[in-house]
Amino acid sequence: MGAVLLWLPVSAAPGRSTSFLDALFTATSAVCVTGLIVQDTPIHFSWFGHVVILLLIQAGGLGYMTISTVLAAALGRSVTLQERLTLQEGLNVQGLDGLLRFALTVLKLTLVFELAGAALLALRWWGDMGTGQAAWYGLFHSVSAFNNAGFALWSDSLMRFRGDVTVNVVFTVLIIAGGLGFFVITELLQRHRTVRISVHTRLVVTATTVLLVLGTLAIYALEVGNPRTLAGLPWHEQWLAAWFQAVTPRTAGFNTLDYGAMTAPALFLTMALMFIGASPGSTGGGVKTTTFSITVAALWATVRGDDEPHMYGRRLGPDLVARAFFVTLIAFLALNAVAGVVLLTEQRDLLRTLFETTSAFGTVGLSMGESGAPVSLSAFFTPIGKLMMILMMFVGRLGPLTLAFAVARRATVQPRLRYPEGKVLIG
Repeated sequence: MGAVLLWLPVSAAPGRSTSFLDALFTATSAVCVTGLIVQDTPIHFSWFGHVVILLLIQAGGLGYMTISTVLAAALGRSVTLQERLTLQEGLNVQGLDGLLRFALTVLKLTLVFELAGAALLALRWWGDMGTGQAAWYGLFHSVSAFNNAGFALWSDSLMRFRGDVTVNVVFTVLIIAGGLGFFVITELLQRHRTVRISVHTRLVVTATTVLLVLGTLAIYALEVGNPRTLAGLPWHEQWLAAWFQAVTPRTAGFNTLDYGAMTAPALFLTMALMFIGASPGSTGGGVKTTTFSITVAALWATVRGDDEPHMYGRRLGPDLVARAFFVTLIAFLALNAVAGVVLLTEQRDLLRTLFETTSAFGTVGLSMGESGAPVSLSAFFTPIGKLMMILMMFVGRLGPLTLAFAVARRATVQPRLRYPEGKVLIG
């Protein structure tokens, strides 16, 4: 539906037209809250097209089941058990108790964060644009940031605001809040009610903090001597840019530095952050921070010879560890398979192709692009390459989570027979 709307002549700026494949790519990028673009968003699309993109971002960030459930409750229609189970999977909650109330809480939190961000950004841009345009730009970018979408109404994304403290702070707060997950935000807000913080929330907050701090320090160290990025900037602007570039790979897709000019080690680090992504039940993608943390804990336990990995005084069950490794392995294999096909069909540089594919899987939207072009590298792909990126964005948004639930369901089926143990040499 989004592709058809963006394909219409009314969605394009005067004198421009959009092919159906480009419309499908843009719609997928918006619904999967990715941000990869094959047309320069602020120039190519009309105001109507921008509204369509904004609505697709909002629908993709909240999720179809959350929106439909809230609408059903508002209209007085009962929600079936199947719909509740689907909503439970979509929101990544453990039980059905208070599910509808939690869905309403998700909607309220989304509105609060997005409206607050829109107001702050509108105030910042008021003097530069005027009331109407500042309000629209504030709303569009606030929704795009909180939903970790990465769409911007400037051709250079946010590079012009590299040293703007207000813009950087508002965007990074929205990105981090959207990437934490609604369950985590709800628990943190209820902390004063003597609600005990769960292991999940503690793990998400710890992993997020560690990734952000280490990412900032690493990017600063790797890029401070690069004259095309950080070198030559004032010291406070260097740290602000390093901080933003550590936050945005958490599936957000905005940038204040040119990724095509960054060093290979910094790009490798960015790909790792994009692969890990945000947290479960959030607006972000990737394999998720908890999945990565559980695999690391399980590997560390194996090295130490422990029977079971544990965190915060709680052991991690074998089914949980198995699902974490399964999601990571499937994501890694899917990413490399698609990257291999794209390398074959596009015949482009390995690093740029792998970076683009990782960005699509992580629903990030960052791209090394082509020199001087305001679009992603995908814009220069053949139709087959673009279709592979569409597939990768879709898999990145739905695949690992859906596969994890499939494994969890199959694990509940008791086998009718048990085979004798086989001995295989490992390592």
